[in-house]
Amino acid sequence: MPRFFLQQPLAIGGLVSLPDSITHHIHVLRMAIGDMVTLFNGEGGEYTATLASIEKRRAVAEVKTFSPRESELPYAITLAQGLPEGSKMDWIMEKAVELGATTIQPLAAQRSVVRLSAERAEKKLQHWRGIIEAAAEQCGRNRLPHVCEPVQFGDWIGRQDLHRRILLTPRAEQSLSDWARHHPPQAVTVMIGPEGGFTEQEESAAANHGVLLLSIGKRVLRTETAGLAALAGINAVWGEF
Repeated sequence: MPRFFLQQPLAIGGLVSLPDSITHHIHVLRMAIGDMVTLFNGEGGEYTATLASIEKRRAVAEVKTFSPRESELPYAITLAQGLPEGSKMDWIMEKAVELGATTIQPLAAQRSVVRLSAERAEKKLQHWRGIIEAAAEQCGRNRLPHVCEPVQFGDWIGRQDLHRRILLTPRAEQSLSDWARHHPPQAVTVMIGPEGGFTEQEESAAANHGVLLLSIGKRVLRTETAGLAALAGINAVWGEF
């Protein structure tokens, strides 16, 4: 059954006007009046609805039932990702949603090639939110992960109101999997550097602010691989897989 995200209140018995993007998708799928769809608004649970009318640019669905089904991890994972070049961040965000990340924090690190002005950052945020919505539709999540505004590494690392932070570096002596095996499931933030990784100065600053430095194996992973491998590894050790 097709799943669609709607940023509006949903209630059993209500008629919902579907936006152009969803209407277009309905036409592509060659759906007809009476066909069923799943709707969710990110506030938890999902609704089953039937298509009541389909026009060229407008479709209406009638909400029939509600299910409290959830597919969230029992612990929160934040991915603090150093801004990579090109469209890599799009791919990282899509896969992070599938792997259960609850928050994604883009970081402007010293080796980040991308530099976002305030205007570009706002456009990127809107673009990334669309990617997150689509990924949640596909993977069956009923709550949308939060994507934060890009922030400078130096400004973010000094914040004190964050849960356990882990920076992955090949220079660390303890592995992520070894640490996870000896600690109960808990809220964590996984920090991944951009191409070239975090600098030694950034790693030192992180350690001085209580960040735990861990490795992810003997091989050096690309920036678009490391965070996703870390999320999968944590989920495997803590019993999600």
